[in-house]
Amino acid sequence: MTVESFEHTGQPDWDWWGRLWPAPGETLRDLGVEAGDSVAEVGCGNGYFALPAARIAAPAPVYAVDVDESLLAELETLADRQGVETLHPVRGDARSLGDVLPEPVDRVILANAFHGVDDRGRVVRAAAEALAPGGQFVVVNWAARPRAETTVLGEPRGPPTDCRLSPDETRAAVEGVAGFTERAHVSLPPYHYALRFER
Repeated sequence: MTVESFEHTGQPDWDWWGRLWPAPGETLRDLGVEAGDSVAEVGCGNGYFALPAARIAAPAPVYAVDVDESLLAELETLADRQGVETLHPVRGDARSLGDVLPEPVDRVILANAFHGVDDRGRVVRAAAEALAPGGQFVVVNWAARPRAETTVLGEPRGPPTDCRLSPDETRAAVEGVAGFTERAHVSLPPYHYALRFER
C-alpha cells in the first residue's frame, strides 16, 4: 500500500500544526488516553501526537504507525533525542493494523486521515482486530466546513471541502462494523472533532 492510497492526508508543518493543537497532550487526554494505556497512533507522521502520547501512556507502549519510512526515521530520532523509550515506530498500513502490531492495544487513534481512506470498512475492521477487549477506536476529523473557513496563519488548511466528513458520516462508516458503538463525541476547537468508539 502506498502513501497515495490515503488522499489529502499529508504531514503538516509543525509550526502551523502547533497553532491548531498548542497542547497535544491535553488533546490526547480529552480523547481518553491515560497512563498505562497502550496506544497505536495510525498515520503518525513524524510524531506530533505520538510523542506526547508516549509520555502520557508510559509505562505502556505507544506504537507509531505510518507508511512513510522517512517520517518514521525522523520520529525515531526525535524520540531518542527526547529520551522517550516507550515509543515504537512501526512501518505499516492502517488496513492491516492487526498484522503489524506486536500485541493488541487499548486505543487506536486515527487523526486527520479517515477522510482520505478509500476502503473505510477495511480500516475499521483492522482497528477492531488490533484492539484489546474493551479497547477504543478514536477518529479525529476536520470539521465538515468549507476549506476557506479553516485557516491557519492566514491560509486555508486541511483537506478539500468535498472530502470532509461530518460526525454523522463518520458514525455511519464505523458504527456496526466489527461491533463498534459510539461512546463519546469530543469537540476539538477550532476546526476538529473526534468520535470514540468501543467494541
